[in-house]
Amino acid sequence: MTRFALTLEFDGTPFFGLQRQADGPSVQQAVEEAAFRVTGEEVRLHSAGRTDTGVHALAMRSHLDIGKDIDPFRLMEALNAHLRPDPIAVTACEVVPDDWHARFSCIGRAYVYRIANRRAPLTLDRDRAWQLGTPLDHEAMHRAAQSLVGLHDFTTFRSAHCQADSPIKTLDRLDVERDGEEVRIHAEARSFLHHQVRSMVGCLALVGMGRWREEQVAEALEARDRQALGLNAPSCGLYFVRAVYPSNS
Repeated sequence: MTRFALTLEFDGTPFFGLQRQADGPSVQQAVEEAAFRVTGEEVRLHSAGRTDTGVHALAMRSHLDIGKDIDPFRLMEALNAHLRPDPIAVTACEVVPDDWHARFSCIGRAYVYRIANRRAPLTLDRDRAWQLGTPLDHEAMHRAAQSLVGLHDFTTFRSAHCQADSPIKTLDRLDVERDGEEVRIHAEARSFLHHQVRSMVGCLALVGMGRWREEQVAEALEARDRQALGLNAPSCGLYFVRAVYPSNS
């Protein structure tokens, strides 16, 4: 068996998330079915992160094991041919050691959340950004975000369905920037809780709209109570951007 590492780009709009679901289509199912058509083998796709319904990826790292002798470039081309018309693309493919694992070897994950801060309806970015017509103070959002950076109990920002053993995580980065009409929130950590990024973004948006004081984000964190959460941002604006691995991995 040969282990192939894939880099996946996908529009999550038509999928019930990355992982296989019993009640709807998933990115994992689409890639596994494409691999079967290429190789005739039943394979399982493992990925660095799990994405919810409607969440997108610019560079999700995944892997699968294949017995057939096939060149990485040919595999990538064949997978892309069989993935059409699904909005999934394999942008890179390489052979990796057998002990390399897309999920368990990963030491860092990065997301970006896009807010379209305008009143006019979205056309090109429909289902690819969260539209907020109220002007956002992105500088206040950034200041408030810094209270979440570091080692904390993120119970307030954790989904009730989260399966993580502990709500304690270390958030390495949470920056807010504006580029014209778009406000972007960059989040980086070794790993995240279910809905953590969307929950943090929702509260920061309340600050940006002037509905929360900047200090209320820290107060929500200290409450360690999901009931203290102000708002959970929709999935359409969230993108998995990057998976980080040890340099020798």
